[in-house]
Amino acid sequence: MGKREDIWQDIKETSQVPVLIVGGGINGIGLFRELALQGVDCLLVDKSDFVAGASSKSSRMIHGGLRYLENGEFKLVKESLRERNLLLENAAHYVSPLKTTIPLFSWFAGLVKSPLVLMRLPVKPGGRGALVAKMGLWFYDFVTRKNRRTPRHFLTSKRDSLWEIPGLNPGVVATVTYWDAWVTQAERMCLEMIHDARAGNPNCRALNYVSVAGAEGETVRLENAANGECVLVTPQIVVNATGAWVDHANAALGLKTRFMGPTKGSHLVVDCPALYEALGDRMVYYEHQDGRVCIVFRFMDKVIMGSTDIRVDDPDSVTCSEDEIAYMMTTLRGVFPELEISRDQIVYKYCGVRPLPLAEDDVTSKISRDHSIETIEPDENRAFPVLCLVGGKLTTFRALAEQAADQVLLRLGVKRTCSTEHVPIGGGRGFPADETEAAAWIARVSSESGLDRDRVAVLLCRYGTSAEEYTRHADPNAEASLKSLPDYTVGEIEHLVAHDYVEHLTDLICRRSLIALLGQASADALAELAEIVGNCLDWDPTRREREIALALTEVQT
Repeated sequence: MGKREDIWQDIKETSQVPVLIVGGGINGIGLFRELALQGVDCLLVDKSDFVAGASSKSSRMIHGGLRYLENGEFKLVKESLRERNLLLENAAHYVSPLKTTIPLFSWFAGLVKSPLVLMRLPVKPGGRGALVAKMGLWFYDFVTRKNRRTPRHFLTSKRDSLWEIPGLNPGVVATVTYWDAWVTQAERMCLEMIHDARAGNPNCRALNYVSVAGAEGETVRLENAANGECVLVTPQIVVNATGAWVDHANAALGLKTRFMGPTKGSHLVVDCPALYEALGDRMVYYEHQDGRVCIVFRFMDKVIMGSTDIRVDDPDSVTCSEDEIAYMMTTLRGVFPELEISRDQIVYKYCGVRPLPLAEDDVTSKISRDHSIETIEPDENRAFPVLCLVGGKLTTFRALAEQAADQVLLRLGVKRTCSTEHVPIGGGRGFPADETEAAAWIARVSSESGLDRDRVAVLLCRYGTSAEEYTRHADPNAEASLKSLPDYTVGEIEHLVAHDYVEHLTDLICRRSLIALLGQASADALAELAEIVGNCLDWDPTRREREIALALTEVQT
């Protein structure tokens, strides 16, 4: 990757760049990879850490958007299902099929309301009965009939549903089950795409903690948060991929826009054995009385539940509030009325901001989840166009990146040389297709590296086939397990710091690993990790204590 100081020095020395991408979330990184693989030199910057916004604070669903059918967004659903299937193919190390069950409390609810919603009449969505759900899932199955990667949906009777899902509300008339997908580590998938882009075009550079501090004429001023230094770069095109912050980033460029109308969504990660057992291998996708659709599913050895949908003005100020926690607890009781979750079973809570377009609709669930590209042409004060990516979601990032790249390539006069449709992401290359192949891969890598098979299996699960590169150079002396986190080793943490743009302790625990999400960021763990990271990054004792304090604040709030 190169040291941070070297990358910054390179930016200072090579100030001209065809494309400056502002925003290192899934959409900005997707575009970075897309252009890099076409041979276009790009500079990607983010004012915070890569993937620190919505991309690391989502529901972790890779889905076709069953609910979007209610808004009549058939094109978006078709695109989402296509991109979902491509991610199942290209990122099989992180994206897997997810069995999903919908509890149904009526046979006919929504038969009258749903057509009115489709006609854009002022009707509050909600009240989805069995027949409406069946029609939506029939469309799901029809769209994916030629490239089926998941089973077809099916209906289950009330008696069998109550037997299969212990504690389910006995008021159901039936359940319907279908398959979508989920992503274990969206954060790492994004980092791997940065590495793939750099491997495809070494002239492309990416740096976190660098913000836009102004623009004039042909130049954009960038400020490095690590040292306070500023540098002027001269781009031919600027792409604003900052998600919910698009209008804020435009303001830093001297532009007044109102493209965004973001909403926040909060989630809880809970350690509740009774709920874990009741869910089994399925996600339960259910509707609350207010029409809001919620989810609850197993995630590793914990359970994720959410989410809310509340308008916000300042994306930087959002937190998961006590009202939202109470709301999510209440919604769950509508599905599992006898199941109680205590506050001390909440091991982590997080809040992300959806990059939704500005809309006047009072019902946030009716705001489109589709994406668009708004272009601000050059004027007398600014020599370059600014392409703003509005909307989008985790599932469809590649499609949005492809569409944005085509516009950029047209402006640059460069022809597309390849498609990313079937290009594997990072450790998805050659990922074992089944348990037999996985066992053979683990046995081979274990034999070649000298590492224990169990250890190799953990690394395969965590990093896909890119784990093999680590095992080739693993220092046996650094493979001792951490005292506070025995699943990790000193060498593994050092590798993450050296190769994955780690600047702060929070980067490591929140976006290079699942340590925070799984409630493992204890005071002892943070102290042990700060020692390792500090040794790698030359932190003095004061900096280490400050990083621990910042990390504690992050996981607590």
